[in-house]
Amino acid sequence: QVQLVESGGGLVQAGGSLRLSCAASGRPSRAYAMAWFRQAPGKEREIVTAISGSGSNLYYGDFVKGRFTISRDDAKNTVYLQMSSLKPEDTAVYYCGAHISIASMPLATMTPTYWGQGTQVTVSS
Repeated sequence: QVQLVESGGGLVQAGGSLRLSCAASGRPSRAYAMAWFRQAPGKEREIVTAISGSGSNLYYGDFVKGRFTISRDDAKNTVYLQMSSLKPEDTAVYYCGAHISIASMPLATMTPTYWGQGTQVTVSS
């Protein structure tokens, strides 16, 4: 069993930055591929970015390339999402997800086994 707890959300002006954190407990995070998803009001949940268990493979949605960076600190069992140049359309609840790391698993279509509770990010214009 893995527990995920997100933090770092909040209100920021367009063009600003935020860093989200996802703290994992229960098993070493390196065993899991991790991802950030988001869900805006009235929209489906979508994957934002993902990182393999080893950290060597990354995926970014086209809408965040060059603005967001995912990273992991396995010593702290924590995954981060650094968000820069935020836009109002980035407003959403951001969720952290984890899935057992499998070499052949495409990160872009990762379906987490475990989810965090979500953290709200609001970008004002």
